[in-house]
Amino acid sequence: MASLKRTLDRLYAAYNFEERICFDPIEIPHRYTRPEDIEAAGFICSCFAYGRVDLFKALLNALFERMGGSPYDFLLGFNVRRHRKRFAGLYYRFNRNDDILCLLHVLGRVLRDCGAIEAVFKRHYTDSDATVVNGLTGIVDTLLGIDTAAVYGKAIRPDGFLQFFPSPAQGSACKRMNMFLRWMVRDRDIDFGLWKGIPKNRLVIPLDVHIARIARCLGLTKRSSQDWKTAVEITESLKKLDPEDPLKYDFALCHQGIAKVCHTGRCRECALVSSPRTNKAL
Repeated sequence: MASLKRTLDRLYAAYNFEERICFDPIEIPHRYTRPEDIEAAGFICSCFAYGRVDLFKALLNALFERMGGSPYDFLLGFNVRRHRKRFAGLYYRFNRNDDILCLLHVLGRVLRDCGAIEAVFKRHYTDSDATVVNGLTGIVDTLLGIDTAAVYGKAIRPDGFLQFFPSPAQGSACKRMNMFLRWMVRDRDIDFGLWKGIPKNRLVIPLDVHIARIARCLGLTKRSSQDWKTAVEITESLKKLDPEDPLKYDFALCHQGIAKVCHTGRCRECALVSSPRTNKAL
């Protein structure tokens, strides 16, 4: 474990955040300076952060251009009937145009009622919580509890809308939601640290197929599924390397090109594995 820590710390220290930010969805909320705009933009960006980066960033660029200079102010005044034509033609993979409108609708309603997504999170999160699970579940339940009839004509939640809001209560790893929480809570590197009073070690790693594969190879988890329990188990393993800020290793595991090597099975080229036969960490 000590050897793995040295390797991950070296990769983390060598990571060029400024150079690589354009390849990450966090680049878009970095365009804003007001905390409320960063939070609103960050949440929307995280919702669409699946698939190819160039494709979802093209959608996000078009979306934010139509929202004007302040995403937060726009959402406060969002009205489906008044703004529907402005967003006509926008869709992305599983998310149809009405699903995108409904995302803006429910998010605007939460911001008008609560002032910030942070307020919703902290209404459900407590200092005694071991992870962010209760706060995250509270965000999802609050957004899904809003009437969608203004968009769909009746109170329904199509799959393309539900896809925005995975929940740990259903066992989902919640990769995109955990990524958003990392942005808001961590106060180092490219993350914003806007939400105060939440320890960084309560965060859960944004788990995707690449992180899961690498984590199993390194012995960070024994689980074969890609779900919430696996994400928590990997995070607990990373806490042994850095008890206060385990998610700093998210960069070393995901953004150093290791995922591509792991995906192709070229273990001999991996910076983290000493032998393709043993799969033992350096």
